[in-house]
Amino acid sequence: MKIKSLALVASYLFLQNVQAQVPAGTPEVLPRPDFKFPGTVGRTYLESDPAQFPQMVKAQKGAPNIVLILIDDAGFGQFSTFGGGVPSPTLDKLATNGLRFNRFHTTALCSPTRAALITGRNHHSAAFAGITEIATGYDGYTCVLPKSCGTVGEVLRQNGYSTAWIGKNHNTPPWETSQAGPFDRWANGLGFDYFYGFNAGDMNHWNPILYENKNLVPASKDPNYYLTTDLVDHAISWIREMKSIAPDKPYFLYVAPGATHAPHQVSKEWIDKFKGKFDQGWDKYREETLERQKKLGVVPSNTKLTDRSKGLPAWDTLNADQKRLYAHMMEVFAAYGAECDYEMGRVIDAVKALPDADNTMIIYIVGDNGSSAEGGLEGSLSENMFFNGYAEKWQDNIKAINDLGSSKYFNHFPSSWAHAMNTPFQWTKQVASHFGGTRNPMFIDWPAKIKDKGGMRSQFMHVIDIVPTIYEVCGITAPTSLNGVEQKPIEGTSIAYTFSKDSVNAKGRHEVQYFELGVNRGMYDHGWMASAVSFEPWNPNRPSFDPDKQKWELYNINDDFSQAEDLAATYPLKLRQLQDLWWVQAAKYNVLPLDWRGTERFNSEAMGRPSLTRGRKSMTYYPGTVGLPDQASPPMLNKSWTITADIEVPDAKANGMIITQGGLEGGYGVYIRDSKVNFVYNFLGTTRFSIKANTPLAKGKHTVVVDFEYDGNGIGKGGNISITDNGKKIGGGRLEKTIPAQMSLGEGLDIGMDVGSPVDFTYKLPFAFTGKIEKVTVDLK
Repeated sequence: MKIKSLALVASYLFLQNVQAQVPAGTPEVLPRPDFKFPGTVGRTYLESDPAQFPQMVKAQKGAPNIVLILIDDAGFGQFSTFGGGVPSPTLDKLATNGLRFNRFHTTALCSPTRAALITGRNHHSAAFAGITEIATGYDGYTCVLPKSCGTVGEVLRQNGYSTAWIGKNHNTPPWETSQAGPFDRWANGLGFDYFYGFNAGDMNHWNPILYENKNLVPASKDPNYYLTTDLVDHAISWIREMKSIAPDKPYFLYVAPGATHAPHQVSKEWIDKFKGKFDQGWDKYREETLERQKKLGVVPSNTKLTDRSKGLPAWDTLNADQKRLYAHMMEVFAAYGAECDYEMGRVIDAVKALPDADNTMIIYIVGDNGSSAEGGLEGSLSENMFFNGYAEKWQDNIKAINDLGSSKYFNHFPSSWAHAMNTPFQWTKQVASHFGGTRNPMFIDWPAKIKDKGGMRSQFMHVIDIVPTIYEVCGITAPTSLNGVEQKPIEGTSIAYTFSKDSVNAKGRHEVQYFELGVNRGMYDHGWMASAVSFEPWNPNRPSFDPDKQKWELYNINDDFSQAEDLAATYPLKLRQLQDLWWVQAAKYNVLPLDWRGTERFNSEAMGRPSLTRGRKSMTYYPGTVGLPDQASPPMLNKSWTITADIEVPDAKANGMIITQGGLEGGYGVYIRDSKVNFVYNFLGTTRFSIKANTPLAKGKHTVVVDFEYDGNGIGKGGNISITDNGKKIGGGRLEKTIPAQMSLGEGLDIGMDVGSPVDFTYKLPFAFTGKIEKVTVDLK
């Protein structure tokens, strides 16, 4: 290098000195600069230095493969590896060969935990104060992942890793999940080369709506199809393909199955294995689980069983039919969990069979939050009832006892079983103030580096600690600028220091952590935990609330593992200090303003969330429009509407779907059977109103109109249906009630067929229309 002036010399020496002080690692600014040929270029190649190509970025020498598994809605005391009643041989193997972590914490809800997991920032910093379906327009609440919170997938991809995301993605704004995009917040846009999974919060396991990268996956024709098996097949196929094509390139595989989130769907063969296993009930289960936990050493020997959370019934107060129903609901759930453990075992076995298995770090997080109480006090046949503010009755649910787990129901067990799954803690999913909602088992296996096989680590940890851990073990420097955007600092702390044998009693490094979800609040500080509950998670209908009157509890969790002894009255000053600290943390991490609204936040129109349909009174759809997400579908709730279908009927036996929105858990459909027009309205999977035309359609062109006149005066009211053909009335009837807030959970609009689950059980999927559809228009009044 030629230096032409003293000023340039000084500048050069300064830069060299700065560069010398930068620790070894990867660039802090990504992407790397464009390639520029470093040699001399003459008039021709003969007068030029030899050509050089830009080389592919390679990972740091010795960088491990990373497999990150995150299952859904699982409690601390659910699986047998941590003392629970659901057998988990896969977790047993990980526990034997790697490390167990019994003080690892999540955010108490799925989307927030997942945003924190892939960014290393607190969930409010990453704009995920709740699930995507209840987003509001405040910085911490939009559910639009900021570009300043780059994902671990994007950073690893730009540092020489192959990246894949298999399963659940609940971090894309619902209004961006249609084929109109934009796609920069789909999994591919978040740094994952390959995606195979679903964009919703939960998914039907028998009839899912899946995407491969950005493309809708055709429904399987396998009569024994099952979602978790399919996801695992794709995960295994991907890692094998990567190691066949580029054996020296490390991979990052993120597997997030829908299990064990509702619907609790699983085959009868699995369910039958658990017959009679839970007849003792949830109270006895908690006692038995804690004893097993102590014997396994996953809780201290002095751990106390917390009281049954307020509002939950004692098992002994139930009648015989309730006990029979609820015990079977738990049998279904246990089968569902055991099947998930088996399938995750297939992933791990495939990883272990690859040549570089020893240098593969497997991180298995057992739940994105505690077990879910969203089945309500009496259990549920349709989880969407909960999100619309309706409670179910066991007297109705017991009629379906023999079909639970099947494709007929979107079922969920009672809240008390969720509480039992979280033994020994209080409360459940959604309750961020207590460990029943936030403490989840974690296992890490890495044969090349972890030698303390079967070891336990009890330092306080949080989900935001995973990203910095991955960066440290991969030799990656967290970028300060990513794709032209200045990055927020990583807010977690690496836990790689716990991997050594002598780290059992090492001082924890994550000393301060706030918690908040729906104004359920918690503040951890150096072994103390302040906790304040706002609402019971099994009650979606919330009264007015004053956070300044919220009752706070205080726990010394160094001595009280389960939060069993409230010390608020004994140490009021300590409690005051933690309350004040909570407000400081809340201001720092975009937690404010506090928002305790429940069901009403599911109403996209009322909340003013971005929409492809807002302001449009008329929407026209053409054949080939299928799999349109609910949030991009016409907002049909709480108003009058008209569906106009211009179709051509081929003969007197015409059949098939014209238009449908939703599926098993709620929706409607207009279809033709034997040339007669049928309208069905599925009220949240519990009642189906069916109205059929009186006369068949003749061969030829028709304009079929289904008109709904809403009663008004509130939400969820009924109304009158009229069906006409070419202007002539051919049928009609009445809907006594309609869905008030959330049409469906994972399905939207289809034209000409039904993808996903059926809106009723009178036809077989995909029920493609045998005639021709010119267009279907939906008019909103």
